[in-house]
Amino acid sequence: MKYVDEYRDPVLIANVAREISRAVAPGRHYRIMEVCGGHTHSIYRHGLLDVLPPNVELVHGPGCPVCVLPTGRVDDGLSIAERDGVILTCFGDVLRVPGTRGTPLEYKARGADIRMVYSPLDALRLAQENTEKHVCFFAIGFETTAPSTALTILRARALGVTNFSVFSNHVTIVPAMRAILDSPGMLLDGFVGPGHVATISGCRPYEFVAREYGKPLVVAGFEPLDILQAILMLVRQLVAGEARIENEYARFVSWEGNRAAQAALETVFAPRPTFEWRGLGFIPESALELRPEFAMWDAERRFAVPGVRVTDPSAAQCGEVLKGALKPAQCRLFGKVCNPEQPVGALMVSSEGACAAHYRYAERAAEAEPLRGTEAEPVRA
Repeated sequence: MKYVDEYRDPVLIANVAREISRAVAPGRHYRIMEVCGGHTHSIYRHGLLDVLPPNVELVHGPGCPVCVLPTGRVDDGLSIAERDGVILTCFGDVLRVPGTRGTPLEYKARGADIRMVYSPLDALRLAQENTEKHVCFFAIGFETTAPSTALTILRARALGVTNFSVFSNHVTIVPAMRAILDSPGMLLDGFVGPGHVATISGCRPYEFVAREYGKPLVVAGFEPLDILQAILMLVRQLVAGEARIENEYARFVSWEGNRAAQAALETVFAPRPTFEWRGLGFIPESALELRPEFAMWDAERRFAVPGVRVTDPSAAQCGEVLKGALKPAQCRLFGKVCNPEQPVGALMVSSEGACAAHYRYAERAAEAEPLRGTEAEPVRA
């Protein structure tokens, strides 16, 4: 297939959905986690929950970089914005992530110089145009966006731009997946693997899922047929008692990944000893920090950030949703206090957040989907 419409063909979608219904074992319940927030958004947008058999349950994972960012890191970034002579730059969805004293947009309204950019290179260009200011880029994202940050830092060094720095919040998906698999009571049968991340990392890093945990994983694209085909591949493995890593997204993803992007990451970044994830706590070596030779462009070395851990609002249940223990509509605040116009939690802020996707396409999803397959409510044959 060459064109996007072909991946949304209703006849083909119906055919694959029937194949899934034929493939599932009667009396068995399947819990499949889509790791990437882009998959979650596509699932709701295209109503894929409606075409799956009732014994195939999709669990939404932590694959939204804005959603997993803890409140304390937002506060740390905003502490830089409060300094005289600093321009803080960030992507658009970061502007609406709440800190303890407001969002970046609210700080901007109170006088902080905070600007939206479309890439870290935009931030570097601002630094070149505003030599009397210091421009800090609030970097966020998984392995998908981290190479662009790395290449921008290399460019800043090559050009000798010293009034530019990066506040790195880049995280990596494999340690988070390990944390989910090690969570008590987390009953999952398989994974729809993150397509965007895999364009950089390749499929090889996910081999541990099958080797160590005996779970199948299929790296998938983001169109309806991509996701349904990945689910069909997973179900067939599970029925056959197999656990392998497969690549449905071969048109963009190779087994080894993008070597040039990986080289840029390895040159600029090193794993942090530990990093806090919203809902998952501190996970060893799950995020990236600048290597010492790039200290001049490291905002955390140039500015003393508070580094205080902040507890999320007790009523918000972002952590449970991120881990797949709750569905979005089961959160006490969903659609009431917390909505896209007034988000309480980050999962409602980002377009890839499970809560935002569920809210936007609520007419295609049950207001409170039953949570099946947990220890509290075991599956019965």
